[in-house]
Amino acid sequence: MSRSPFLEEVRAEMRTRHYSIRTEKSYLYWIKSFILFNHKRHPKELANSEIESFLSYLANQRNVSSATQNQALCALMFMYKHILHIEITQLAYQYTRAPKRMPCVLSHHEVQQIFAYLTGRNWLIAAILYGCGLRINEALRLRVKDVNFDNHTLFIFRGKGAKDRYTLLPHCLLDALQQQIQFSLQIHRQDIAQGYGLTSLPPALIRKYQSAAKDAAWQYLFPSSHLGQHPHDEYMCRHHIHETTFRRALRQAVQQSHVTKRVTAHTFRHSFATQLLLNGVDIRTVQELLGHTDLRTTEIYTHVMGSRFAHTLSPADRLQS
Repeated sequence: MSRSPFLEEVRAEMRTRHYSIRTEKSYLYWIKSFILFNHKRHPKELANSEIESFLSYLANQRNVSSATQNQALCALMFMYKHILHIEITQLAYQYTRAPKRMPCVLSHHEVQQIFAYLTGRNWLIAAILYGCGLRINEALRLRVKDVNFDNHTLFIFRGKGAKDRYTLLPHCLLDALQQQIQFSLQIHRQDIAQGYGLTSLPPALIRKYQSAAKDAAWQYLFPSSHLGQHPHDEYMCRHHIHETTFRRALRQAVQQSHVTKRVTAHTFRHSFATQLLLNGVDIRTVQELLGHTDLRTTEIYTHVMGSRFAHTLSPADRLQS
């Protein structure tokens, strides 16, 4: 299938600037949508009015969230600034501020209820999210080398903001992780026997350390069930499982557990932070474990705990006295 030369130019510019694959896919999607919305006219022929009409369509016809609308606007601004070299000014639409929401957290009992309906790999992923405070993409990107059994730590390679960090590794997960590593290495040996055996690596690493792609240490902890083409370098490799695989299993487990809260993969990370603070862990330590740059991001969990209301008596309770 032929690709659009213009979109390929956008893709090449993003890769030159080391944008993530997720951002690349997102930006290309919105730029393509913008072009189709304007009947396939070239963006250099379009200006403020067409951009404003497109953003209005997203908000009013497609009912997208403020974050999604901001993402679409970012994609268009990137295209005009870096590809077309056109400065867009006096746009009627500005970046919208997302409403500030308190994160949903689970009690320890609710976590146990959900875990009762998860098994095998899906249970281990959920346990890592809750026990280590990882984001779902960080958990799925874990490699064999990232698990340190000696000092009970997990290494997160290029987490959000391309930052490396360490977090704690619960003792209760050691046996399950050992079994998962053995499974991953077994898949790797089978790939090598069939003439493959390469894992998916960032472009800079595959060019610098070509042998690392076949190294057992670099294999994903949760390998995909099939081989695929590397999105950058197009060699056949084994990636990690897709996050929708876990999310589907989690959704089913939540329904079966009858926990009535809205639970996502990220809910376990919120619950990890809240439980640590409830157990007296210093907020700076929690900040470091979560990989937050700004302490104010971590401080939101102190509000979720509700500890400042602990000794406040509701007027309704006084009716009984």
